[in-house]
Amino acid sequence: MIIKEKVEKILIIKLRGIGDVVLSTIVLDNLRADFPDAKIDYLTDSPSKPGLEGLEQINSVIVFPKKLSGRIGLFYAIRKAGYDLILDLFSNPTTAQLSALSGARYKAGFPYQGRKWAYNLYGPSERDRYHSAVLHIEFLKSIGLAYNRNSLYYYISNSDISFVNSWLDSNRLSHKSYFVVSPSGGWPSKKCQPEKFAEIANAVQKKYSLPVLTIWGPEDFQDASKIFELINGSKFLAPATTIRQMASFIANGLFMIANDSGPMHISTAVGTPVLSLHGPTNPYHQGPYGEKHEWINLSELDCITCNLLECPRNHECFRDLPLNRVLEKVENLVNKNKLLVLN
Repeated sequence: MIIKEKVEKILIIKLRGIGDVVLSTIVLDNLRADFPDAKIDYLTDSPSKPGLEGLEQINSVIVFPKKLSGRIGLFYAIRKAGYDLILDLFSNPTTAQLSALSGARYKAGFPYQGRKWAYNLYGPSERDRYHSAVLHIEFLKSIGLAYNRNSLYYYISNSDISFVNSWLDSNRLSHKSYFVVSPSGGWPSKKCQPEKFAEIANAVQKKYSLPVLTIWGPEDFQDASKIFELINGSKFLAPATTIRQMASFIANGLFMIANDSGPMHISTAVGTPVLSLHGPTNPYHQGPYGEKHEWINLSELDCITCNLLECPRNHECFRDLPLNRVLEKVENLVNKNKLLVLN
């Protein structure tokens, strides 16, 4: 049992994908409810730092080093920092060792085989029972902390907002006057083909008479350009952006259509309704979190939710996705969020 009065410094550990880290921010308001005056730091990978470092619930963000020499220094720095509570929401062998050697009074992690020894408090043993966001809530519940707050967060600065507003003004677009498509995806098999994406965008645009803004990251420019070329009506290709500027474009959109990806989860954190397209990943675990959103997959396909990084077939999970089903999901998104669109 955690004696809350003994906790003055907390370290949250969450590595890997941006979307995974966004989902972990659900713990922040709950921790602040239990520890309003504690220092809360976040240990994460470099790509996730921009979305965390300006959040009011967090004191500082520590970047997990790629090089072994940096990791050795990190171990010493963590121990020297004198954390009272470690929440290892990643719990791989390295973060388990880091937790064990931290000197913290309370060390909480998942009880995975070969790593349970590193902790004295444990999250759920069955991860597959929960959506990834809910898993973090269950983690808090398991160790006796507050768990009834469910907001996700992604930081957008005033300069990010100004950058996007300036671009929108120059292109005669306004807040909530367009919808967004995002071809990003961490694995090749998670990416809907540009041709299919453009088909979806054209159908949605025809139905709602809305401009389409295609956003992209450095690895998505080729796909984004192809989608942009194939869209028939009013269309815009976003400029090169930082991840936070991309988040601001999403926040200004009426709704978004995206693969299972970091931008999809950012959309849930900034409050823009999103329809996520799923193939190899399970939407019950990795889909958009919250009732305002929708997801779709070709559920009758025998290989759906295969979880493979590369598709060994013909990517039927996206290629064969019926357009009428996608439009029904968009209609659900529009209706339940009372979005003002031109039919």
